Amino acid sequence: MKPIWAVGLMTGTVLDGNIDVALIKTDGESVETFGAYTLAPYAEETRLLLEETLRQARGWNFEGPEPLIFRDAEEALTRAQSTAVQELVKSAGLAMQEIGAVGFHGQTVLHRAPTKERLGDTRQLGNGQLMADSLGTTVVYDFRTADIRAGGQGAPLAAIYHTALLRDVDRSGDTAILNLGGVGNITWWDGQDLVVAFDTGPANAPLNDFIKGLDLGEMDRDGALGASGKVDEARLERLLQHPYLTAAYPKSLDRFDFTAAMADGLNPADGAATLSAFTASAVGKALDLLPHRPKRLIVSGGGRRNPTIMSMIEERAKVQAVSADQFGWRGDAVEAECFAFLALRSLRGLPISFPTTTGVPNAQVGGRIANP
Repeated sequence: MKPIWAVGLMTGTVLDGNIDVALIKTDGESVETFGAYTLAPYAEETRLLLEETLRQARGWNFEGPEPLIFRDAEEALTRAQSTAVQELVKSAGLAMQEIGAVGFHGQTVLHRAPTKERLGDTRQLGNGQLMADSLGTTVVYDFRTADIRAGGQGAPLAAIYHTALLRDVDRSGDTAILNLGGVGNITWWDGQDLVVAFDTGPANAPLNDFIKGLDLGEMDRDGALGASGKVDEARLERLLQHPYLTAAYPKSLDRFDFTAAMADGLNPADGAATLSAFTASAVGKALDLLPHRPKRLIVSGGGRRNPTIMSMIEERAKVQAVSADQFGWRGDAVEAECFAFLALRSLRGLPISFPTTTGVPNAQVGGRIANP
């Protein structure tokens, strides 16, 4: 298939108030051209609506009718993200008619991993048909449900895109990709046929929530607060006994499986330091589970901007941690690019999840397709 222009959208569970929008030219197997990229901020009322929606989603917990707020939030975020797509395409000097597909991840409000007793469940808000009608182009959305229904974890889905990026960097198995969003996830590739991916543990979410709860801002900007504190090593050691960290993959997490309560009772600096150390140490435990322990991590997502977390990964996980930007990648755009890439795979009927990435029994095609 000849590569075509596709737009990818991502709004992470950390809810930083931005929509990640990326344009790439791809056939779903490799990327020919990396196009424009932007962070498009939500209106404040939309961000607050989404925060309340996540709160109500936790109370709902897949039991009974969905909260009514889901409908309002879904329409608001779909319209906001449709506008963000139009503005990015225009800024790139293209017309919507030149866009072959939009990969619309939507907003995850709740994710529940499967157990031996039951299938998992997942809910991403996003009206693909509304977006397709608004944009006048094909939209691929709801990427996770088919995997969940087939018995998979529904996450992480970035592995096949990460592999495409690694192909041009290192095929030895000594390099893995780590994304630090609300939750951390890792992709390791042996350079041939084996791709392994899973969620490592919490990344930015507990730390951001801790900072917000203290009215100290939205995040530990530049890792300054964590750098000024002292890690509570005894508490950290107890936290690292959590069974998730040594459980076999495939495995996945909800944004609230690990919370800011891990720092209860600590002063702001020590709390930030301890939460940062937990994120880094969880990465180390994840590396120990891989078939081959990599020597280097290429780090994408907002967490790569926190020097305290990055240095702690090197110190505590015993691995080199390098920002994705140093490889000419766009560290903030990787997840959005991924969903543009996955949209093309869905249109071509190519699998987007695999037994060693989500635990699905067989390689799984996913994503629902909406045409205008």
